[in-house]
Amino acid sequence: MSSPGDTPEVRFATVVTALRSEPAVTCPSDIPHTKKFGASPELRVNNKIFAMLVRGALVVKLPQQRVDALVTAGDGARFDPGRGRLMKEWLTLAPTSDADWLSLAREALGFVNTKR
Repeated sequence: MSSPGDTPEVRFATVVTALRSEPAVTCPSDIPHTKKFGASPELRVNNKIFAMLVRGALVVKLPQQRVDALVTAGDGARFDPGRGRLMKEWLTLAPTSDADWLSLAREALGFVNTKR
């Protein structure tokens, strides 16, 4: 189990290991290189990204209301893919965040898996 003191890569690897056996989940090593969000390691369900590691931060796709609540609570920030446009359904967790990366990734998996 990873902890907030681990490197972002170790924390993300723990998430990947825990979720790789879920139905329809594709892990970073199984995905051909794409340019959607650059070269970030990403987890997908039914070929849709639900979690990724971007510049050392965990980024997860959640309902807008959930993202709003987490941002308001100070538990993360809206994701900016670098074009100055914040994404409403994407949350960024800092590498030093005490938040449970695995729980949020599971929540993102459930959310994206229901949005077919």
